[in-house]
Amino acid sequence: MRPRTPSRAMSWAVLLLSCAGEFMVVLDISVVNVALPSMQAALGFDPARLQWVVTGYALTFAGFLLLGGRLADLYGRKRIFVLGLGLFSAASLVGGLASTPGTLIAARAAQGLGAAASPRPP
Repeated sequence: MRPRTPSRAMSWAVLLLSCAGEFMVVLDISVVNVALPSMQAALGFDPARLQWVVTGYALTFAGFLLLGGRLADLYGRKRIFVLGLGLFSAASLVGGLASTPGTLIAARAAQGLGAAASPRPP
């Protein structure tokens, strides 16, 4: 019995979905760096805590990237991809609605956790 090969359209769909996930991750990093002065003024960040908005995301993203890959191996790439994308989106909503510096930093850390699972194609 021959193994089933994905259709050309399915291959393109997977590629586009993967590119969209990666685009969200990269866009998020760029947008936050541009918006840091506005965040500092709106939420009353002091300069030392403002750096945690960027660092909280980067640390959790880098720290959980291997775990995201292992979970994808154990539970399926598609399931972990969708879970990571959902977590990333929910954390983005919480971060956008944050009214305190602590909430924003926690939301950014949760975004990093979601991003660690989401860039892999299903």
